[in-house]
Formats: sequence, structure tokens, C-alpha cells
Amino acid sequence: MHRIILAVALFALTATHAAAAVIGEPVDYLVGDKRFTGYLARDDGQTAKRPGVLVVHEWWGHNDYARKRARMLAELGYVALALDMYGDGRQAAHPQEASAFSSSVRANLPEAKERFLAAMRLLQEQPGVDPARIGAIGYCFGGGIVLEMARQGLDLAAVVSFHGALATEMPAAPGTIKARILVCNGGADGFVKPEQIAAFIDEMRAAEAAFVFASYPGAKHSFTNPEADGLAAKFKLPIAYDEKADQQSWNDMRSLLADVFANRK
Repeated sequence: MHRIILAVALFALTATHAAAAVIGEPVDYLVGDKRFTGYLARDDGQTAKRPGVLVVHEWWGHNDYARKRARMLAELGYVALALDMYGDGRQAAHPQEASAFSSSVRANLPEAKERFLAAMRLLQEQPGVDPARIGAIGYCFGGGIVLEMARQGLDLAAVVSFHGALATEMPAAPGTIKARILVCNGGADGFVKPEQIAAFIDEMRAAEAAFVFASYPGAKHSFTNPEADGLAAKFKLPIAYDEKADQQSWNDMRSLLADVFANRK
């Protein structure tokens, strides 16, 4: 019995130490003269150069959910930066406000690119980050943004969109896309129409991109966010959390990042 108790205690101590190794902290940076607030997460126990991953928030803005995903990436051994696309860490309290914020960014893609690149440079400059191995993931609005950055030929190793917008006014030109792309789409996402999916796949093929379009049966929009059910009830939105699709899409992302970064040294 004594040995069992000791083993359990050692396991608990090890688990606590491992969890404590992941640290996160807010970071401010400038784009022009405007302040942006991000969140940097890393495993403080690692010293070797490792890949960095950018996290682009949902249309609600830079919030705790984006930060949670950054910490989860840090637990996988990456340095992660949850960036801010709106400025000053602004968050929307209502879908109308979220729509206004996100539409404003989408309406000016050159400015969106400038904001994204500022965060990317910040991540590349962090101690312990290999600046040649950078990826990006995004959720909802953020999923659409990372796809736009891939379309514009940014030097990203991988891009993953979770329930993100697929339509664009600036389709990728052949040979432009450098990143390997994974789109994680809910099979029952009412915001992503079949014709948009078909157009996206045609665009990627024409652009000669390396991409995978993964559809998770029955999953609605925002299927990765445990808060989706509460938001659906509060604002009457056609969204829902789907634990199975959440876990599967995260595992699909993990496989892609591990493969891409292992082959890009």
C-alpha cells in the first residue's frame, strides 16, 4: 500500500511539474502607431530551438479561448502566439459587434496582412523559436484569415483552419502558396455552403497547393469551442460544440504540424 501511495504521489508531482513548465503571458506590440495585445505561451523547460505557431482568434476577438489554444500548442512543444487582429485586445460582446469588427478587417486585406506579419515577426524573434519553422491556425474568422495569408504566399510551413470562412475575393495564383493547408470543416456548418466548398477545392487545385479538406459529419459551426452551446442559446446562433469533432480535428492538426516541421529544418 505504501508503494502504491508513493507511486501516486510521484505521478501527481510529475504531472504538476509538467503543467507548471508551460507558461503564458500577455505581450504588447505595435503595428504602425497602434497597440495590439497578444498572448505568448511556451514550455519553459525546453531550451532547443523549436517551431512557432500563430493562433488567430474567432470573430469575438482575442479572448481566453484563443489563449487556451496557445497553451495547448505549448504543451505539444511549440512556442505559440495568440495574436490580436482588432487592436488593443478588443472583444465583441454581441454578434453584431463581432460581425462589424471582423468585416472591417476582411474589407482591408493589405492591412490585415500587415497586422498578421507584425505578430509573425514578434514570434520569430522570441528566444527558442526557429524563425524558419512557423505555422498558423485559426478559428472561425481566424480560420479565414490564415487561409488568406496562405493565399498571399506568406512563408508559413503549415496553415490550419477550424470552421473558417472559405470564400475569398483574392484567389491564390498558381505556385503562390507555400504552406501545407488543412481545413477542418463541420459537415453540418450552415455558414459554409456546398458551393463555397467546391469553389475552394477548385481554387486550391488550380493553385497547385498541398491541401486536405476534412469534413466532420454532423458537426456545426464553432464545433471546437465548448462555449458554443451557451452562445447559441444566448444569441440564437446555429452553432454547437462537438467533442468528437473537436478532438479529431485537433489530432489531425497535430499530425500535420509534426510532419511539416519534421521535414522543414
